[in-house]
Amino acid sequence: MQEDTPLGAEAIGLDPAVRACLFDLDGVLTRAAEIHAEAWRRTFDAFLTAYDARGSRHTAPFDEQTDYELYLDGRTRTDGIRAFLGSRGIEVPMGDPEDKPGTDTMYGIGAAKQSEFLALLGTHGPRLDDDAVRYVREARYAGLSCAVVTCSANADALLSAAGVAHLFDVRIDGRLATALGLLGKPAPDVYIAAARGLEVKPGHAAVFDASLPGVEAARTGGFGAIVGVDRLGGGGYRARLRAHGATTVVRELGELLVQSGTATGAQPAARRVPGLED
Repeated sequence: MQEDTPLGAEAIGLDPAVRACLFDLDGVLTRAAEIHAEAWRRTFDAFLTAYDARGSRHTAPFDEQTDYELYLDGRTRTDGIRAFLGSRGIEVPMGDPEDKPGTDTMYGIGAAKQSEFLALLGTHGPRLDDDAVRYVREARYAGLSCAVVTCSANADALLSAAGVAHLFDVRIDGRLATALGLLGKPAPDVYIAAARGLEVKPGHAAVFDASLPGVEAARTGGFGAIVGVDRLGGGGYRARLRAHGATTVVRELGELLVQSGTATGAQPAARRVPGLED
């Protein structure tokens, strides 16, 4: 009996030179970005209410869409807190890693957000994106290695809750990035670390990201193909993803596959994603 031969990257809509796929977690593999935005809103609402009460001020509240996209999406927790508070003219000390929710420090605000996120995750679940997971399975069937990359500290909780941790050869999350001294997006450090873990050069890896800092990080890192995922569905955000480095933009990863013949085990035809040879 003839052994199966890996189909290669063309089977999933990528340039044939691609050997690995690096997936952002929030906004690509899960719809957890919505949970993150809500957790941040609750956290900053509580912080700003107390902050304003102490000084008889009225600070503009956190907007789940605009502020999340501008200051938090794709960034490490501390970078995001610093960016949002800076936009409101507020500074807080870094504090101590053991600071509890309610402490007016970077670590305290981060702890409050983590508490809110886990509570929401327990209520709503990980909101796994079935289309994206199907694409990951197709990528593995095609013979490509896969990594999940996120600045979130919640990767293990999300992947375990979704039951898909086994699909990824390498995981780079916020905790590991901090331990390794990696800079957050838009620096390319986390994606480069993932490619190194998969033993591929950035030019032979495809990055899938839904955030502007994420696609910018991939461009800076010299990745061969950069797929921006536009969950907002508007022409404006699609254009911004391209401006920040996406070589192609899709609403769902399944768009990279021809609708017929895409079940695992079948060899689909596919359109190529520009990036490596265009």
